[in-house]
Amino acid sequence: MHALTPTKSVSKPPAAGSNDAVLRTVQHYWGYDTLRPLQAEAIQAGLSQRDSLVVMPTGGGKSLCYQVPPAIAERTDIVVSPLISLMKDQVDGLRECGYPAVALHGGMSQEDRRAAFRETMQGKYRLLFVAPERLMTDSFLSSIENLDVRSFAIDEAHCISHWGHDFRPEYRMLAELKRRFPAASLHAFTATATERVRRDIVTQLGLRDPAILVGDFDRPNLTYRVIQREDVYGQTLEVIKRHENEAVIAYCISRKDTEAMAGYLRSKKVKAVFYHAGMSPDERRHAQDSFANEEIDVVVATVAFGMGIDRSNVRCVVHAAMPKSIEHYQQETGRAGRDGLDAECVMFYSPGDVTKWEYMLSSDGSEAGEQNKAAQIELLHHLQAYCQPFDCRHRRLVEYFGQAFAKRECGACDVCLNETGEMEDVTVLAQKVLSCVARTKEMFGAKHVADVLRGGDTEMIRKWNHQSLSTYGLVKDMRAKELVASINQMADLGVLSRTSDGFATLKLNETSWAVMRGKQSVRLPKLSVPVSRDEAKRQETWEGVDRPLFEALRALRKEIADERGVPPFVVFSDASLRDMSRRRPRNRSDFRQMHGVGDTKLTEFGDRFLACIERHCAATGQTVNMSASGPSSAAIHRTPKGPSPAILRAREMFASGASIEQVSEEIHRAPGTVSNYLAEFIETTRPASIAAWVDDADYARVAAVVGAVGIERLKPVFDALEGSVSYEIIRLVAAHVEAMAAAEST
Repeated sequence: MHALTPTKSVSKPPAAGSNDAVLRTVQHYWGYDTLRPLQAEAIQAGLSQRDSLVVMPTGGGKSLCYQVPPAIAERTDIVVSPLISLMKDQVDGLRECGYPAVALHGGMSQEDRRAAFRETMQGKYRLLFVAPERLMTDSFLSSIENLDVRSFAIDEAHCISHWGHDFRPEYRMLAELKRRFPAASLHAFTATATERVRRDIVTQLGLRDPAILVGDFDRPNLTYRVIQREDVYGQTLEVIKRHENEAVIAYCISRKDTEAMAGYLRSKKVKAVFYHAGMSPDERRHAQDSFANEEIDVVVATVAFGMGIDRSNVRCVVHAAMPKSIEHYQQETGRAGRDGLDAECVMFYSPGDVTKWEYMLSSDGSEAGEQNKAAQIELLHHLQAYCQPFDCRHRRLVEYFGQAFAKRECGACDVCLNETGEMEDVTVLAQKVLSCVARTKEMFGAKHVADVLRGGDTEMIRKWNHQSLSTYGLVKDMRAKELVASINQMADLGVLSRTSDGFATLKLNETSWAVMRGKQSVRLPKLSVPVSRDEAKRQETWEGVDRPLFEALRALRKEIADERGVPPFVVFSDASLRDMSRRRPRNRSDFRQMHGVGDTKLTEFGDRFLACIERHCAATGQTVNMSASGPSSAAIHRTPKGPSPAILRAREMFASGASIEQVSEEIHRAPGTVSNYLAEFIETTRPASIAAWVDDADYARVAAVVGAVGIERLKPVFDALEGSVSYEIIRLVAAHVEAMAAAEST
């Protein structure tokens, strides 16, 4: 078995000038000036034909790693890809860059497939995309033996593992490649793979001394939120409204749910389509094309949608219910912000989701289902733990995949933005709930128990005569959805148990009895109203961008895409349009320096985009203002820059003792964001006292606990103080304690 220690180099030294060749190739086709982390190592593994396993988050640039080597080596490599739509989008994008690539799939006519294969055999293409089912037929394998294939790239490689989240039996056939093509290297690529899955990929493919390249799983441009589900239609609509005219994917568990959600959104004047596996191929293709071509901005889908979508400017991913694993969640949320710009990921969670998934997994009576059931249940419970509002979401995701999270707070999740609210003692409410569960003989779920407690008049209450119970009407002043959410939270924390038979019947356990006897208290998060969005972060990504010009360029992009029959993002990404709108290039030389502008796109599109910019400047009285030698300011591959004007102003105000509220009002940033600015100010300036922001008594209490339990995580400090001091105060004191310790050591 191969050890899976990530490597940062390959066995063979790079050939002379190879780094220059790589950069020249990347600049020529894609217009990028630099590579992202680990891309150079992955490309070198492909050039030196050393087997590799490359794990990079969605949007991390995996595709470039297998696209560059055959272009430099002037050979034809084969890419194994699971979906026709994914192959089509990738080939369309490559061809718009002038890169010679082709796909063979069932969506093509027989004549087109024959022509594509013939041209491939003639050496016309550098990449041939094919599905595993087609690749592994004897006839196809025999045919490509004459092609002298030197390398196979296996995309979505986690599909080969039973421990992965999208196991596909046809991927297991790929193990035959090493036997049939012993001289060829294999390169496995995936966005989501734990150590166990990585090990399984290496074993199943028979990789020999592979370079294991594992990128950073953190996606700092994504803001994660998990919100208790109450009115999922209304909640989803609220999220979509704050992303008007932006791309949104909303995931539901069932086909029926997708159709109902899409119907509701359309009734509210939202252009939305649904997508699920029960639709005909033509219906699915139409829905996906409408979304990719920016004819509609919202698609409501099951997990059947996504692996085949490459739209780079998805600004929000909504989960109307909890998916069934962190791997699924990471991959689905990873479809937001692929262009490197900020995006939002919102999950509406109910503990009933766990019960529903457990029931669905239990109902699979197949042999494969039995073999995988325990593994899938384990994955499900990992995600259930993630949904609890006690720790940084970014930290939980990164640590799940076996990496350390260096930041104290991410500043980009509901927990770190202080949106989840403080903990409150709900012991009395819990005792009423538990008493009602006992008096209804542990036969019902959360909704019926809530109906009884609120004094409802339902058919079920009348049938069982529950209006005569002593617990009937004990919680009349609480909204039904709020009470159901609280009951479910209690079950999540183990105060109650639930059955996994599809009915989620509430049961008492040892903790229940301890609470009812007054021997244990119950604390739940007091959910606050979530902010509409971290608007500060959003505005910073638009800093300096001429918004009307961006919209004009966006319209031109759509016009060109329609002419060429490709999705708009294939022409240029939003990051490219923002760069053009920010710097307003004057001529072709300037335009070539824009993010994502390679030689082919300069030739094909440069004059039309420059003319659009010139028209806009003439109409608005502006001048094109780019310096021909100016550095790119695109969101991706950007050079490091100093603090934003808002942060600089915040530091000035902190230096004069201004409060968080005063700074928040001045710079138009959320208080949670300003609190993070203040913590950074304290760490860097090391003031002798922070009495301007923290009461002396609170400081002394927090500092004492920090001295006892450390400051690696804030939750243990919060728990030790029994929730009497807010996370905001704890964060500031911890920053000051650390700053003072650093000052003493220097």
